[in-house]
Amino acid sequence: MSDATKSDLFLVIVTVLAAISWMFSKEAVALMPPLLFMAVRFLLAGLILAIAAYRPLRRLSRDQILRSISVGLVFGVGMTFWVMGLFHGTHLGEGAFLTSLGVVIVPVLARLIFREAQPFSTWLAVPIAVSGLALLSLENGFRPEAGQLFFVAGACTFALFFTLNTRTANQRTVVNRRGETVEKHKVPALPLTAITLLTVGAVTLVESFVMEAWQPTLDSVSAELVWWVVLSAVIGTSGRFLLQTYAQSLSAHSHGVVILVLEPVWVALFAAGWFGESMTLVQLGGCGLIFMALLVNRWGALSKALKGWLNRRTHRGAL
Repeated sequence: MSDATKSDLFLVIVTVLAAISWMFSKEAVALMPPLLFMAVRFLLAGLILAIAAYRPLRRLSRDQILRSISVGLVFGVGMTFWVMGLFHGTHLGEGAFLTSLGVVIVPVLARLIFREAQPFSTWLAVPIAVSGLALLSLENGFRPEAGQLFFVAGACTFALFFTLNTRTANQRTVVNRRGETVEKHKVPALPLTAITLLTVGAVTLVESFVMEAWQPTLDSVSAELVWWVVLSAVIGTSGRFLLQTYAQSLSAHSHGVVILVLEPVWVALFAAGWFGESMTLVQLGGCGLIFMALLVNRWGALSKALKGWLNRRTHRGAL
């Protein structure tokens, strides 16, 4: 199995973990302030990974640490928008599809800002994905509600995060302001994820102190709340983002992240079973377009895998 195929497979698993995390987070923000929840969730998840990455963290250079923190700062802003959308939003499935717009913005952003070449299949997949997202989440027209605006702002920020994360997790050559060629060494997935999550936790903790009125007491901490926070931190954060960063480190190109458009499909399905949310035929049609966009975007890898499978079958038949 090639690294590109492994990356695709891991990113599919990431979408499932991310969708489950939506359920955990929705339950948690109903019991505590949203920004405080994000701070506890990410600091706990980052601490878990930092303990596991103690030796790799000590080997990082100053440049690698600063680049990892910059990724975390961008991600922290995006997660702030996301959790506020989750707190104010009324429909989980719609929010998931609005947020996933960030995935289809990635190729555009990578091309405009970093001049990263994108295959034609990616540009063909983008309008299909946007059409699917429109059918799924905007059936009754775009209503500028607070939750929707937060989700859209988060989507734009996540697009920048995905691109920066991919570039930080891969070694590359850049030209500095003096015109000198500089080798930017990649940051291994484990320490990169640990620093990123801790940075997000620090950002949201400061925001919580400034923006939220909260006085946590032992009486306000229930077993149910602890359960949702721990699940969100371990499964939905440390496990998910470590796997995502590792998957992105296997491919030097950012177009593979389009696979993450599967996340809102899982969210819609889980929300239907968890919270009783329903989907119309129009929205189901949107799901079909999302899968079509995924197939179009990864057609090169899929066709190569299919030809390899057929060749092996033919060879075995000849024997």
